[in-house]
This record gives sequence, C-alpha cells and structure tokens, in this order.
Amino acid sequence: MRWISRAILALVFLLVIIVVGGAVWLSISPPELLRVGDGYAAKIVCSNTFIAKRDPDQVLADDVQAPGNPALRLVRVSVNREEGLVTARILGMFAPNYALYRGALGCATVPDGDLQAARSAVFLNKVKAPKRDSVWPDGDRVAVDADGTGAALSKLIADPDLAGQAMRAIVVVKDGRIVAENYGEGFDKATPLIGWSMTKTVNAAIIGRLMLTGKMSFDDQNLLAQWSADARKTIKLSDLLGMESGLAFNESYGAVSDVTRMLYLDADTTSIATNARQEALAGERFSYSSGTATLLSRIWMNRLPNLSAAIGYPREALFSPLGMASAVLEADERGTYVGSSYLYATARDWARFGQFLLQDGVWKGQRLLPEGFVGAMRTPTKASGGTYSQVQAWLAGPGGSDGQFGLPSDTFWMLGHDGQSVAIVPSANLVFVRLGLTPSWVGYKPQILLKKILDATTPAKT
Repeated sequence: MRWISRAILALVFLLVIIVVGGAVWLSISPPELLRVGDGYAAKIVCSNTFIAKRDPDQVLADDVQAPGNPALRLVRVSVNREEGLVTARILGMFAPNYALYRGALGCATVPDGDLQAARSAVFLNKVKAPKRDSVWPDGDRVAVDADGTGAALSKLIADPDLAGQAMRAIVVVKDGRIVAENYGEGFDKATPLIGWSMTKTVNAAIIGRLMLTGKMSFDDQNLLAQWSADARKTIKLSDLLGMESGLAFNESYGAVSDVTRMLYLDADTTSIATNARQEALAGERFSYSSGTATLLSRIWMNRLPNLSAAIGYPREALFSPLGMASAVLEADERGTYVGSSYLYATARDWARFGQFLLQDGVWKGQRLLPEGFVGAMRTPTKASGGTYSQVQAWLAGPGGSDGQFGLPSDTFWMLGHDGQSVAIVPSANLVFVRLGLTPSWVGYKPQILLKKILDATTPAKT
C-alpha cells in the first residue's frame, strides 16, 4: 500500500509541475486565442467606460461575459482612470492585453504593449456638445405629434418581442422628425453606442466627402504603394467599396482569424489586408471583409496632407455639419481609423446619419455627398447576388430578403454585429434605428418591427 501512496503523491506532484509550468509558459507566451479574448475585453470595457460613461464592472458582466462565450468569464479587468488604461488578463494571471483611452479618439487596443507610442501617435481635441434647444435634427428637442401616431409607435417599440433581446435603443424618424424612441434599462438618449459594422457605411460617406472635393473617385487605381509592383495595382476603389476586390481575408469570429487578429493582435489594423494575396479577379467574387473597410480608412487618410489633417477630417467634414456631436470614430494604435467597426454615437446621432442618407447626402440645403453616391449605396452588386450594394451598405436586413417581410423595395440597411441596424426607407420618408446586444444566433429580425412601424405610419387608402 505504501508504494501506491507514493505513486499517488508522485502523480500529484507531476500534475502540479505541469499546471505551474503551463501557467508560467502561458504568462510568458499565451496562446493567441487568449490574447484575442483579453484584447476584446479590454477594448469593450475601455470604450464603454470612457466614452459611454458606463460602470466597467457592469460592462464586463453584460457586454463581455454574458453573450455566450464561457471562456470570457475567466477574464479579469482592471481600469486605471487616471491613465485611461484598461488591462485584461485571462484568470488574472497570464500576460495581459491593453486598451488605451485617447480622448476624442476613444480607445485603442495596444497589443504590443507599447503604451508610450500609442499615447504619442495621435491627438484630437475634445469638444463639448453644444446646447441645442431646436427641434431634432437641428437640436435635441422632440416635438409632440398632434395625431397620436407617436403613442401607437411607442407602444409598438416597447413590445419586448418586437424590440428584441437586450434592446438598448430604438429611434423612429418620420418626415424628418423623431416620432418615437425607446431605451433599454441603463441607457438613454445621451448614451453613445457602438455601431460595429454600421461604421463601414459612415466610413464610406467620408470617402464620399473627399470625392465631392475631387480628391478621390470610384475609378482610382494604384491605391497603395505596396501594390505598385503586382496585379493589385489594378484594384479600383469601387472594387473595395463593393467588397469584391478579390483580396483574401478570413472574416470568421470565435477563433484567431484575420478579423480577430486585425482588431486585437495587430498594432496596425491595415497590415493583414495590405499584404493579402488577390485570390480572385476584381469584380468576380463578393467577400465581406472588415479588413477591406479598414484599408479604405488608410486609403482616404493618405489623400490628406498629413496625419493631423486626416485625424480631424471626419469631424470637420461629416460629424460637425450633421450635428453628430456624440460621434467618436476610434483609431488603432498607429493612428489609422478602424473604419470597419469602431464608431460610437447616440441613437439620435445614428438617426441623423440615416436621415442624411435619406436626403441623398444633402443637409440643410447643402450637398455633402456627390450626386449618385447614395444611389450607389442602394444599387446591388452582381457578385453579391443582389444583397450588398456598390458602397458599403446592405439591400436586405439580417437573414434574408426584405420582400418576405413585405418591406418596400427601396429599403436599404446599415448592419452591425450584435443586432445593430439602421434602415432607410425613402418611399416612406422613414428612418429606423435599432441598437442592442443581440447576437446573431438569437435570430432577431428587425424587419418584423419595421414592417409594423411602416403599417402604423402609412395613411390608410381611401
């Protein structure tokens, strides 16, 4: 029996050595998937703490750990408000990943740990939101409707089955005025919310502003110096905008892929797409790619005189004219805007942008986007089978054709991860914003609520 006891003790000792040794190894060189989890946690907590002014513990519990990824429940996060630094570690013991708050540029992941370089890379002055007593969209006052439509709509959008799981904000704009809005617990009209891939459409509009001034065009080629010596030099700006450049990019989530590496492991979010091989001819294949969208950021930023001018351009050219005072477009560690994913804005400001597109890129009588630009956002590409447009927008809502829901054929969409959506319906003169934390596996379809809203706002036929 003694030898059995000794064998058990030896086995226990061996297991301890393996566990301790593994922990030491992981602390020195953790698997990339752990670092992706850390990077995601740090970034989400940072942006919501410093931009949206939410409680970091609540953000960690609700936004990072709740959506169904058990591994993220092992993440421990610390927030240094003085330094604007968020540190995340799996189990609180392995090598961390960081996110750094940089004022008006929001938060950036700092996967290489070079906080000094990240702090010195970019700078943008913060601005105070102006006090605006005018009726929305010029101001923040919402006029009360006289015919009772608003009350009916408010009842609709408050229905939890229609609003969807973890709804955070719904805004309905009809004939240029907010006619109904609803907010989830802990959120209100002043809470900036992430758009995820809805950011792509806004990023495209920034390109449209540069097109209006003659600095860019759909037919532009030789887009990057790194492509000058190979076939990629023939890729057109229009190919990138339509997600049909032929560049290889893995958009899969839940593992270490091109998109998760881009967002949480690379200091330069453009490096993967810049160095990607061209696996299909331009225009031949639709391939949805966040790498393409961030590459578009780098391309438009290159058209401005310097980094300082480029950093200030979204605010100067788009957000300020539209009155989107809450908008924060976040840049990566090196100073490139993450035009694929990271725009925070209040639901009312997302609605302002939707109204801007509804008005064909004209605001207060001034044309800010070239004629035909928004039209291209509503024109399907052949390679996508008619679901995606020529300019970073969708021709159908999540999960299928809008026709099956009875929506008008001119409806087009901005769509983002976790249930973010803005629908623009020109024929009904209506914009619909729905933001939340609603993973795709839930199967939520905002088209159902939108159809009921349209039915409630359409005059009865006589």
